[in-house]
Amino acid sequence: MRYINQSDQLNRPDGGLGILLVNLGTPDAPTASAVRRYLAEFLSDPRVVAIPKLIWMLILHGIVLRIRPRIKAEGYKSIWTDEGSPLLVISKRQQAALSGILRSRLRGKFHVALGMRYGNPSIASVLHELRQKNIQRLLVFPLYPQYSATTTASIFDAVTRELQRWRWIPEIRFIQRYHDRADYIRVLSESIRSYREQQGVAQKLLFSFHGIPKDYYQAGDPYPDECRATAKAVVDNLDLEADQWHLTYQSRFGAQEWVKPYTMQTLKQWGAEGVESVQVVCPAFSADCLETLEEIAEENRDAFLESGGKRYAYIPALNDAPEHMQMLAELVCSHVSGWPEAEPDNGGKG
Repeated sequence: MRYINQSDQLNRPDGGLGILLVNLGTPDAPTASAVRRYLAEFLSDPRVVAIPKLIWMLILHGIVLRIRPRIKAEGYKSIWTDEGSPLLVISKRQQAALSGILRSRLRGKFHVALGMRYGNPSIASVLHELRQKNIQRLLVFPLYPQYSATTTASIFDAVTRELQRWRWIPEIRFIQRYHDRADYIRVLSESIRSYREQQGVAQKLLFSFHGIPKDYYQAGDPYPDECRATAKAVVDNLDLEADQWHLTYQSRFGAQEWVKPYTMQTLKQWGAEGVESVQVVCPAFSADCLETLEEIAEENRDAFLESGGKRYAYIPALNDAPEHMQMLAELVCSHVSGWPEAEPDNGGKG
């Protein structure tokens, strides 16, 4: 392996702490060609699709990437803004807000950077920028409350793959999950409560989490258990009865069985059974994106109403809400404890 030459950094000043925020990613544009590039990277990740590589590459390039990019591009067009992809726009706002809060919480040099697991800005390119700043410590922060090998572990893979090329690596910490932290549950619960106070309470509150294949769960991925733990903690906080809420999984892809129940099927069944009003929240997403703004807020809404439902609403993700950003800042501070940047300023007294 050829290592990156870092000799120019030997006598440079300590660059302090690097905080790398990471989310899933997005195409560069709502076009079939841009979506094809994005999907080619995303669906080539063995953490995401665990089919033998040779077989899957034939399917991916022979079928999937010939059909799916055009379909998904239409979905991206329906949510694209003048600023660009909602996920990237919101993530940049989160980056700026977190940096602002941490200025009063940390001491010394620190840099809050933003990378995407797939697409741009890539994890490798952002780590390169942090290396140029000569960071000595690195906190990797996947913006996924619940752990899954398909998301959190994939980020770990990408980070370590890049760091394997460095001759000198910084001290590293990695935030694995925060699905059951009391402050996360409180902020998520208050977001739902506030929405329902303003918009009224629906018959059903549906927690829709991104799904994973059933055999991933059976192989040891704890994600569905952590989704249930999050939903149950919020339900307890909101003091809901058993018949007032439900948990489902969305975004199924391919022919294999995924963890159940499925969001779309549940909403269709509810509409047919006479459930008139539904509110949906997606706690697995820290920022709104295609899966929430198009799949949940548009596609699933249409399915429910066409099946007989009357009123349907999507409760937005926490995004860059001040309470959410304060919670993320608390999470960062707890994970950098013991590092120089987290030491309290005692006015120079030893």
